[in-house]
Amino acid sequence: MASPATCAAASSAFLAHPPALLDYAAIHSCLLRGDARLSLPLLSLLLLLHFRILAASASAHFTPAVSRLAARLRLSPSMAAATLLALGNGAPDAFASAAALSGPAGMPRAGLAAILSAGAFVSAFAVGAVALIAAPFAVPPAPFARDVFFYLVAASALFYVYLSAEIFLWQAVGLVLFYAFFVGLVFYMDLGGDEAKAASTAAAELQMANGIGRVAMDLPVTVEDRKQQDPALCTVLRKVTEVWEQPIAFVLKLTIPSTLPSEWNKFYICANICLCPLLLLYSFGSFIPLDTRIVFLLPQILFPIWAVVLFASLCLALSHFLLEKEAPETENTASTLVSFIMSVFWISTMAGELLNCLAAIGVIMDFPPAILGMTVLAWGNSVGDLVADVALARAGQPRIAIAGCFAGPMFNMLVGLGTALVVQTARVYPKAYVLEFHVGIVVAFVFLLLSLMGTLLVVTWARFRVPRFWGYCLMGIYILFTIVSIAIASSSR
Repeated sequence: MASPATCAAASSAFLAHPPALLDYAAIHSCLLRGDARLSLPLLSLLLLLHFRILAASASAHFTPAVSRLAARLRLSPSMAAATLLALGNGAPDAFASAAALSGPAGMPRAGLAAILSAGAFVSAFAVGAVALIAAPFAVPPAPFARDVFFYLVAASALFYVYLSAEIFLWQAVGLVLFYAFFVGLVFYMDLGGDEAKAASTAAAELQMANGIGRVAMDLPVTVEDRKQQDPALCTVLRKVTEVWEQPIAFVLKLTIPSTLPSEWNKFYICANICLCPLLLLYSFGSFIPLDTRIVFLLPQILFPIWAVVLFASLCLALSHFLLEKEAPETENTASTLVSFIMSVFWISTMAGELLNCLAAIGVIMDFPPAILGMTVLAWGNSVGDLVADVALARAGQPRIAIAGCFAGPMFNMLVGLGTALVVQTARVYPKAYVLEFHVGIVVAFVFLLLSLMGTLLVVTWARFRVPRFWGYCLMGIYILFTIVSIAIASSSR
């Protein structure tokens, strides 16, 4: 058995990432004694599990919550993408950017590279995936041109600042204010415009349909077709799928409240009341440690904050169980908001687990850190955006999905990275904060700008319809970007 010192050394050898629920270094080095023949199959299985939970959180909970909140608040697709979708997909990346820029030498460059690589992935690969799923579909001309143009201007401005090798406080503040101006412009353009009418229509459709509680995926139709052709095989596949899906669905129902009165369940509601506050407290663990002691009830005794939250949650859950007898007659906006927040928690958490698991597999297979950062780690950072946007496209909301493909990465760049740069430039004010140059970041800027300009020109040329062939082209652009990035990373080893 590996010694504690060996395990600690192995853990430190793995790349520094956000804290994970599982210690993949310990699984490989200690539990499986560093045997890659055992570690790789197990980590691959965990990778599939993380991705399935991520996909289930996005399709069954996040997408309905976004659609319902947008309809309740009468938000247009662009406004929903610039606020709800951008906040849901971008909040975790904003914290990661702040941590990277405040980290040791090399980490600021890694943080900037991660934001740009993720932006290139979403604006090229994710847009391409949405196009392949839903194309051809029309986009509103003015909002689409506005979203892509603002992202193009923001990326160009940041590229100019990066080439100057330094950034001042006023420039960092300008990045954040630019996104605030963008949201204000979206709100102004939506007032009385076609998109406001579309939002009202969406709200009416939501009421008439009594809410789409679950996203209409393509799988049920496929299963029905296969059932007629091969009933035995269909039965076996359904049983295997149920073994995999039921535990995941059960855990998600325990922690994400349902938004439909028809799905009301007293047990699950009580579990939501009890578990959701604890999970949210865990998500803020970097700001409020779980073992933080506070005064509660007894003036001279300090209790851990997790125990106080658990006690209060149990009391509320018990009160609900005893007093609440019937399901509510209408949808509860508060439950929808909590469902949105908890869906974001699961997407963020599982994306982080996916990221750490991918990093562990890369280190075990002895991939160079530079190549690992340009490829699988960038994919891990963006898989939450990809899954959420694809789920929205499958749910018949390609306009929100395509708007989110630009608003989400722009939020990460201007608010996430911008806020982190504000903090760093404020520390060295009135001097400038020095930016470390790397040719890989320049390449990421070039491909990001290329994909944005190409999308703007092609969709405009197609009379503001997203053609299917452009989805293939965007995926090809991202594959070319990956090849070039790997070549640069390999040459700089």
